[in-house]
Amino acid sequence: MNYTLNEINDAAKWLIEHIGEHRILALSGQMGAGKTTLIRAVCDVLGTDDVVTSPTFALVNEYDTSSDTFPKVYHFDFYRIKRPEEAYDIGIEEYFDSGMLCMIEWPEMIDSLLPSDAVTLKIEEQPDGSRELSLDIAGNTIV
Repeated sequence: MNYTLNEINDAAKWLIEHIGEHRILALSGQMGAGKTTLIRAVCDVLGTDDVVTSPTFALVNEYDTSSDTFPKVYHFDFYRIKRPEEAYDIGIEEYFDSGMLCMIEWPEMIDSLLPSDAVTLKIEEQPDGSRELSLDIAGNTIV
């Protein structure tokens, strides 16, 4: 899926449609690739009234939505953690077991803690400034 900033809500809808029953979404991409911006768009599409910002220092933000499928979204940012065990301090297992949508920025920092059924979303900035999304669901890539 290729999109520009003007089409980000379409990208969010595409993402929601393609993750199906999966609840753990690991977003990878370089700094400035648009991970937080895409999460904000997903939350907007799901009907949140909350302000969506990166939880860089809090590690996790919780957003309520009007969606029956995803009534809550947990937004993680592990950029600043020093070791994966720090994720246990915030109760990462409880979040993952909640059945709610968990969207994780910098998942490589907690790679060993991610469930085997986590979906990987790769965001790549293109030369023209657009972004390309690719999903890896159980070894199958969707672009």
